[in-house]
Parts: sequence; structure tokens; C-alpha cells
Amino acid sequence: MSDSAVDIQIEEAVIPTSKQLFMGFFGLGMTAFGGALPLAHRMVVDKRRWLSEAEFVELLGLCQFLPGGNIINLSVAIGMRFRGVKGAFAAIMGLIAVPSLVVIMLGVLYEHFQNDPQIKHLFAGLAAAAAGLLVSMAIKIALPLRKHVSLALLATVCFVAIAWLRYPLIWVMLVMTPVSVLVTIFVNSRGKK
Repeated sequence: MSDSAVDIQIEEAVIPTSKQLFMGFFGLGMTAFGGALPLAHRMVVDKRRWLSEAEFVELLGLCQFLPGGNIINLSVAIGMRFRGVKGAFAAIMGLIAVPSLVVIMLGVLYEHFQNDPQIKHLFAGLAAAAAGLLVSMAIKIALPLRKHVSLALLATVCFVAIAWLRYPLIWVMLVMTPVSVLVTIFVNSRGKK
């Protein structure tokens, strides 16, 4: 088979306008309550072809490293990549427009009905559900640590420092991050011997 007989189609990335960035992330913010990352991947890579799979993963890795929500960081990074500050602003505004309105409307409703016993029970139930989800997530994150006693001990020290001793998170992170890196290097070097 000759090279001319083989038809290779390379899809070029679509460069969105600021309006397209706003509308894309507006749709995402409207539909993605909770886990927005899979929907963001579908929109950015599969549907709109703004980024390739590799570009998306690379940008997501950067966004996970930065402080703040991954999807918020991702919207800003994508907007910035294609349209600079204007694109970043359009993307983030699109993403947060609907959730912000929902929170404002819920705040107004709560202010009006906050003394209703049924509403108090509703919020108590929501708080219990949120606490259950938090505990579930903590257990899922902690399960892999059971194989590494030293790392589990570090996680326990961080938990005690923050939850019980009430040390500020920033100070615990500044102290424990280098300690955990050194312990991980030590544990990995002993495991290779």
C-alpha cells in the first residue's frame, strides 16, 4: 500500500472565541453539580476539540498542582491559553454564573424560611450527608496508606495537628510537606535495596 493510498486525517485544534469559551463553560457550570471534570473533558477534548487528550492531561496536571478547585483552574488556564486575560475571564464567568445564581437564590430562600422547623431539619440532614461524604472520601484516600506505615503515621500527625490541636493548615503544610517528601524518598530507597 502506497503512502498516497493511506489517508491520514489529523484533526486540528479549534481555537475558541471568548464568547465560545463563555458559552462552553456556562453549559458546563449549568450541568455539572459536583463532579465537573469528566464533563469538562468531554466538552473540551471530545465535543469542541479545543485541546488534544495529551494537552488536556498536561493542563489538568498543572491545575491540580495549583491552589483552588481543579475545574476553576482549568477554565482559567484554557481561557488564558486561547484568548489571554479576556478569555480567562470569559471562561471563569461562564463556569460560575449559574452556580453563583443558585447559591444566591438559596441564600434568599434560607433567609426567608430559616426559622421554619422543617428547613432546620432539611439542613441538618444535608450537613449529615456532607459529613458522610467527607468521611467516605477520607477513607478512600487513606486506604492505600495502610501498606506504608510511615506514610500513614505522617497522615495521622497532620490530622491531629489540624483537627485536634487546631494548628493553621498553612503551617502544617509548610512543615509536613518537606518531611513527607523526605520520608517517601527514604521509604522508596529502602524498598529498592
